[in-house]
Amino acid sequence: MTDRTFTPAAGRLAPLRLYDPIVSLTRERLWRSLLAMHVAPRPDDVILDVGCGTGSLAVLLGRVEPRARVIGVDPDPGTLELARRKAAAAGVAPEWRIGMGDAIADLIGAETADTVVSSLVLHQCPLPMKRAVLASMHAALRPGGKLVIADYGRQRTAAMRLAFRIVQLADGKEDTQPNADGILPRLIAEAGFHGVREAETVSTITGSLSLYVARRE
Repeated sequence: MTDRTFTPAAGRLAPLRLYDPIVSLTRERLWRSLLAMHVAPRPDDVILDVGCGTGSLAVLLGRVEPRARVIGVDPDPGTLELARRKAAAAGVAPEWRIGMGDAIADLIGAETADTVVSSLVLHQCPLPMKRAVLASMHAALRPGGKLVIADYGRQRTAAMRLAFRIVQLADGKEDTQPNADGILPRLIAEAGFHGVREAETVSTITGSLSLYVARRE
């Protein structure tokens, strides 16, 4: 783990204990289910959850396919402790690693993962870190591996732009505005991924969430 700062899971204004209740207001069950559908985990897959937070996605993937190896990475030890408790209560056993998103290839090894997933992480990152995280995701994937990201994307309507101000208040406008402007597909392609597409969009009370799917060739 580096000594660089990061935006906490619940943003700069809310304590960590409120993260799960806050995320539950974003139609979480719907978009996490869609994300798991696009991941489509298989037995013996190595699935890397970057910025796993309190472990909701890693736990879900472990329940969908218990024979997959799910590795959750997050820079916050307190958040990972909540993830461990959540996994134990659900009867699944993902692996948990402390680390920054731009160092995951070093953490688990280059060309190790069959699938890399991430949810609600990149909108919190400065633009250079967005690029660095995507580059590290690319390096961690095996050739032919899959990338699935759920995050705030282009805010296409006035209602969604207004709703997204809640996120910008919590996480800062400088880091979040590029997402709202629709930059993620271009950044994903620039990181070396192919077949980049916005597979799903989900309108929430905090703005529009997009699911992006791509592959490493």
